[in-house]
Amino acid sequence: MSAAAGSTMLGFGHYAPERRVLNAEIERRLALEPGWILRRTGITERRYAAPGEALTDIALPAAEMALAQSGVARSDVALTLLATSTPDHLLPPSAPLLAFRLGLQRSGGIDLAGACAGFLYALTLADSFVRVHGSTVLVVAANILSRRINPSERASSILFADAAGAVVLGPSAEPGSGILGAELAADGSGYGLIQIPSGGSRRPFDPGMPIEEMQMAMADGKAVFARAVEMMSSTAHAALDKSRLGIGDIDCFIPHQANGRITSALAQRLGVAPEKTVSTIAAYGNSSAATIPLSLSLAAHERAFVRGTRILMCAAGAGLTGGAVVYAA
Repeated sequence: MSAAAGSTMLGFGHYAPERRVLNAEIERRLALEPGWILRRTGITERRYAAPGEALTDIALPAAEMALAQSGVARSDVALTLLATSTPDHLLPPSAPLLAFRLGLQRSGGIDLAGACAGFLYALTLADSFVRVHGSTVLVVAANILSRRINPSERASSILFADAAGAVVLGPSAEPGSGILGAELAADGSGYGLIQIPSGGSRRPFDPGMPIEEMQMAMADGKAVFARAVEMMSSTAHAALDKSRLGIGDIDCFIPHQANGRITSALAQRLGVAPEKTVSTIAAYGNSSAATIPLSLSLAAHERAFVRGTRILMCAAGAGLTGGAVVYAA
C-alpha cells in the first residue's frame, strides 16, 4: 500500500479481570487504617487476574473489542505491537501468540518493554508505520502486575493492578490527523527506583533466591512521585510545542494513571481543565502501560471521539522512561 498523510484511531478496546480487590482487603493485610489507601492514591479498588489467566488471555478480549469496532479485516492488520512488562514467558515474545490467537495471519508481532510509557512508545511507532506503509496496526498494552508485587510492601501493593487496552490505527488521507507532536524521554539515573531485581542477565534466577528478589520493589516513593510529575509535564510541554498547540487547544487529557495525587498535580501544573481530564484510577488502579489505552477505550465507549479531537497523553515509569503524545483522532 502507498504512504498515508496521517493515521486515525479506528477502534478501541479494553478488558479488566473479574476479580475486584477492594482497599479493605489490602488495608487489613498491611495493618493500615480504613481509608488510608484512598486518601493517598485515589484508588478504591483494582482488578486481579484469575489464577489461570495469562497476559495474552487478558490482552485478547481488549484486542477483539478494538478490532470489532474498527471494522478492519483481520487479513489487513500488518503489525501487532504489544506493550507489556509481564509477558506470558520471558522467551518467546507474546505478541506473535496474541496475533495468532486473533487470526492475524499477515501481521508481524513484537513486544515492547517500556514500563508505564510502553503504550506511548508503541503508539508513536504505529503512527509512523501507518504513515510510511499505509497499513493497519494493532496496538495493545496489558499487564498482570498482581503477580509481581510484594504483598508485604506497601508502596507497590496498594497501587498495581491487572488490565488491558487496545487501539487499531489505520491510514488517513487527512494531513492533520494522527500524531501532531511527540516527545519521548529516558533518564537512566533513576534506573533503580522501580525494579524487579532478579530474572535478567545482571542477576539471573537461582534456586535458592528469596521470593522478594523476583517481586517488584519501589525504592523511594517520594522520588518517584516528583520525578514522574516532572518528566510528564516537561514532555507534555515539548509535545505541545512540536504540535504548535497550547494547553487550551487540547480537548482531552489522558495521563498515565499512576495514582490520583500524581494526576491532580500534573493537571494543575499543566493548567488542564478538570472536565477535560480522564481519570480511571479509582476503579482500576495502576496497570502500568495499560492505563492509557484502557482510559482511551472507556472514554470512547462513553462518548465517541469526533474527528479532529485533540488528545494529550503522557506517562512516566520505571527506567525512568516516559513521554507525551498529542494525537488528533
